[in-house]
Amino acid sequence: MLSLYGFINTCLKSLVIERFGEETWENLRLMAGVQETFMTYEIYDDVITLSLVQEACKMLDVSSEVILKLFGEYFFSFCKMSGYDTMLRTLGGNLVEFIENLDALHSYLALSYEAMNAPSFRVERMDDGRILLHYYSDRKGLHHIVPGIIEAVAKDFFDSEVTMTILNQSEEDERTGKKEHVVFHMVQKEKVTKRKAQPRQKGSTEEIQAEKEDKEETMKRMMARYACLQLCPRKRSTWEIVRSIVMLGQGNLRQSFTPSYPKRLWIEEQAFCNAFPFHIVFDQDLVVKQTGVNIQKFVPGLQTAGIRLDEYFTIVHPEVIFNIQSIKKFINSQFVLKTRREMLPEIHQNQSTLKLRGQMMWMESLNCMIYLCSPKLRSLQELEERGLHLADIAQHDTTRDLILLNQQRLAEIELSNQLERKKEELRILSRNLEIEKQKSEKLLYAMLPTHVANLLKEGKRVEAGEFKVCTILFSDVVTFTNICAACEPIQIVNMLNAMYSRFDRLTNIHNVYKVETIGDAYMVVGGVPVPTDTHAERVANFALGMRIAAREVISPITGQPIQIRVGLHTGSVLAGVVGDKMPRYCLFGDTVNTASRMESHGVPDHIHLSPFTYSVLKDKGIFEIAERGEIEVKGKGLMRTFFLLKNLQKSDEQIMGLVDGETCVYQEDPEDVTDAQNEVSPEDTDGGQKEEEKKELEVENPKNHISSPSLCPGKISPDHLIQFDVTPAYESPTDFKHLHNGLHSDSISTKFCSIL
Repeated sequence: MLSLYGFINTCLKSLVIERFGEETWENLRLMAGVQETFMTYEIYDDVITLSLVQEACKMLDVSSEVILKLFGEYFFSFCKMSGYDTMLRTLGGNLVEFIENLDALHSYLALSYEAMNAPSFRVERMDDGRILLHYYSDRKGLHHIVPGIIEAVAKDFFDSEVTMTILNQSEEDERTGKKEHVVFHMVQKEKVTKRKAQPRQKGSTEEIQAEKEDKEETMKRMMARYACLQLCPRKRSTWEIVRSIVMLGQGNLRQSFTPSYPKRLWIEEQAFCNAFPFHIVFDQDLVVKQTGVNIQKFVPGLQTAGIRLDEYFTIVHPEVIFNIQSIKKFINSQFVLKTRREMLPEIHQNQSTLKLRGQMMWMESLNCMIYLCSPKLRSLQELEERGLHLADIAQHDTTRDLILLNQQRLAEIELSNQLERKKEELRILSRNLEIEKQKSEKLLYAMLPTHVANLLKEGKRVEAGEFKVCTILFSDVVTFTNICAACEPIQIVNMLNAMYSRFDRLTNIHNVYKVETIGDAYMVVGGVPVPTDTHAERVANFALGMRIAAREVISPITGQPIQIRVGLHTGSVLAGVVGDKMPRYCLFGDTVNTASRMESHGVPDHIHLSPFTYSVLKDKGIFEIAERGEIEVKGKGLMRTFFLLKNLQKSDEQIMGLVDGETCVYQEDPEDVTDAQNEVSPEDTDGGQKEEEKKELEVENPKNHISSPSLCPGKISPDHLIQFDVTPAYESPTDFKHLHNGLHSDSISTKFCSIL
């Protein structure tokens, strides 16, 4: 099973987010069934990457070739952004050199990414001038990434354009495994910047003379440079001399270089073997001719005359057949050889096998190959495991420095891994915290009006105020006392929960505020805390919906639907937050008491209206209302009341919110009021909530209520208590069933209500 580091999947995620957006990535991730984030140094199954590519093809309706080529282009940019820019730029002076050194780069990166299984590249120059790029990989179907990467490199680093076409695609037969081998024909075109000829302007005599003197001075410098040139080992033509002085068209001096080789090698055999302690020389039959001193110490069998190299070593990279022809074909690649454990002395067989990494060079005159190499090590720990010491590595060999530097690099990688894990843990905790925050805010918004709750959360003062006009509703269950006496408590709880759940849903549909419930009493208000011109209409429709919903709740005694009494009254109230522990948004005033009277003097399964509510609803012309006549209301005397029968324009389904997207549409209030009454849900942003609060308070403060002492939990003192006479005097405690704020009581007879 093949695997990839999280760096690749992170790149793919970044590509999708940058080009197509966060939502597209989230949909793609869910379709592919993969996690949200990837750790850079964690190893992930190839299936994850392939699944993402396949689902991206389906989602965007494009071929895998297009997706992979796009990924290749972006992968090059992503590597540069990740800090590999300088490393990539220094690989080669031209595109071919860049490609030929990619394997060496992968070998270096393997020091940090130990499990990396990178592809291999080989450039082949044909006799007819064509350049072929051979791509080898253990992963099938990903070769379309290569043109994207190479074209991006050519454009960015070498200012050229490259076109790549596939000549052959097959399973690799040169390697020991079944690997994908794709041959690309690579054509590189240099970008030519066309410059428009500028008309030569005639200058003054002084300018012409200065230009002439400048040319003469340049020629003198060229002649002086020519006179200082050393004698060359061979005679050069005039044009070669000129080229060595100046590069035409650029104006930059450049000295050509021709290497000089000695007639004989001025180094002793013993000195060479000590200077390069891990080198191996072998002929075309792989027979070992010469070895360094230290490799003999760890592989004593190499001292035996006539032994073959493949008897003691296997080729790890590139994965080619161990013969001279395959080695010559990959002569520009970095070779990694590993010792055969069974050929080692017994004292070394329990140790980790020794790996050598280096360069193959063919010596034509000797018909031999020299392998200049060093131990392939990642850390000091691996050095110890193989029984090696730094002293065994030549002082000129940078492997010594590389081991020490990589030891620090591995420590940094481990620290980076820990930071990434902590970051992911914090992200998950933050997401869970946000979910819990939304739950707590949802609970808070269920207890208090949205803008009031937001003000309290911010530690601000909540002003109490008088609302000039609103409509209040009370309801209770008929024969509730008898039901409680005959049933188990859990049955009562289940019945009330079923009823109140339906009522609560209706408050959202008609946008009325649920004040509170006590026992079987349910109290709502329209026009508070957000004023609206349709307060009476909303509460009336809510009452009709309550009556329908109550018929769906079964009495645990009779098995029949329960019946409710509903009463409505319209008038002014004073509203504010009361209490420090479990603060409540309460209403005060005679309107509350009168609405309670309408409910207590009502008829089962009827909606009882006061004359004030009737006067508001009759002008709407959308309700059918029947006159009840004059009745005696305790504390109020004779009152001419009415029954609300039905809505003439809306069906029961509309009132219950079963159509129109579960909302009930009203004739909108003026725009500023309408905007203010839209409640902010817990999921909304803080900015939206603050804007909502500002609109609501602007509507309430100047026009709809009179500012009164602030109500702020935790800052209550006797100096803030003011008494208002809000209810008429009664003869006895039994004269009223509900308090002025709508709460049940059988023992309170005061006629005063204290507010902050």
